[in-house]
Amino acid sequence: MPLDASLTGKSYPPSPPYEVGREKIREFADAIGAPDAAYRDVAAAKELGHPDVIAPPTFPVIFSGTINDTLIADPALGLDFSRVVHGDQRFAYVRPVRAGDRLVCRATIEDIQSRVGNDFITTRGEISTEDGEPVLTLWCRLVVRGE
Repeated sequence: MPLDASLTGKSYPPSPPYEVGREKIREFADAIGAPDAAYRDVAAAKELGHPDVIAPPTFPVIFSGTINDTLIADPALGLDFSRVVHGDQRFAYVRPVRAGDRLVCRATIEDIQSRVGNDFITTRGEISTEDGEPVLTLWCRLVVRGE
């Protein structure tokens, strides 16, 4: 059954805060093979003008999972995640994510389209500190394969 395009523009409540830790940043950097010292060493990050270690640019992909969980839990959308393929991901930064941030994500369905028997859903996540400081926006496009 196709996704309901009338849900385009629907926004969801903010996620619970996610505390960004130095160890999580290091683990992520190791997992993607990113050797930059600013991802591991406070002194190296401070030399670059940051108050603490920073996360690699793709670190906020963790919020895509949060957004996906929100979409799956919305019965009005009817998203069958077993039919989903990741289509696209992009980020627009205000500033780097850094250790000590407590981030929340406000998700919005930006677009729903049906083409050649597949649905395409694009979400936008506004990521900010729990105090409201903007950090970045992420977009994720999912392809929901037809039956």
